[in-house]
Amino acid sequence: MYEPRPWPVAVVSRLDGPAGAPAVVLGNSLGTSAAVWAAQVPALRKSFRLLSFELPGHGGAPDWPGPYTLSQLGAGLLAMLDSHGIERAAYCGISLGGMLGMWLAANAPERIAALGLVCTSAYLPSPDGWHARAAQVRAAGLESVSAQVLARWFTPAYVQKEPHVALEFLAGIEQTSPEGYAGCCEAIAAMDLRADLAAITAPTLVIAGAADPATPPEHGADIAGRISGARLAVVADAAHLAAVSAPDVVTSALLEHLDAAARADRTWRHER
Repeated sequence: MYEPRPWPVAVVSRLDGPAGAPAVVLGNSLGTSAAVWAAQVPALRKSFRLLSFELPGHGGAPDWPGPYTLSQLGAGLLAMLDSHGIERAAYCGISLGGMLGMWLAANAPERIAALGLVCTSAYLPSPDGWHARAAQVRAAGLESVSAQVLARWFTPAYVQKEPHVALEFLAGIEQTSPEGYAGCCEAIAAMDLRADLAAITAPTLVIAGAADPATPPEHGADIAGRISGARLAVVADAAHLAAVSAPDVVTSALLEHLDAAARADRTWRHER
């Protein structure tokens, strides 16, 4: 059993939904909080217990000096599951949240009943770019990169259509702790999960945004091609935060996937 050191501060988490229902963990992307799942929560919590959490320095959670590692963050999430008495859960993650889901499914397969991977990647070169971004936000704050990040999250057409949403997410980026953000950048810089994906046995749905410049559809296709039985769905006209800009499509796809997994997995379905 792989036993890395978990992150050294308590994971900020919240469990919501019907008692006795199968648990689903919702993992957030770099620079966002649990609010990134707001459009999916009402539908998902009708049938599932939802366990949300905040990355270090995100959503008001505490941070600590980086760099962080994916295994350190993943170990913290396993400890979070333990703290809630959850032996087995499905996991849905966006971007960095999806990377953590892949790590969990490969390193603790008995804990993960199903995977929903949204706009993510198993490998994001180059490390130098991530280290440069970490250095920049430590030196100049999140305001120095927020506009660039937002342009990857949403298409220009979506920003024009829903400017208030774009402004809310811009504020969320800028309220993130620079050290927490930088530490997570360094975790991504060191990440290469490609060789681990063949070990994943959880039923997996990969969702990609057709207009995502951060993790383009070919990244999703690579993940789906390395996990036995995984399926790929590409969302038209969506950039990196497809769960926000195309909520109905993403919610429907995840619900169908999770419902099918729950019907097939009696152990997870009866988890308490």
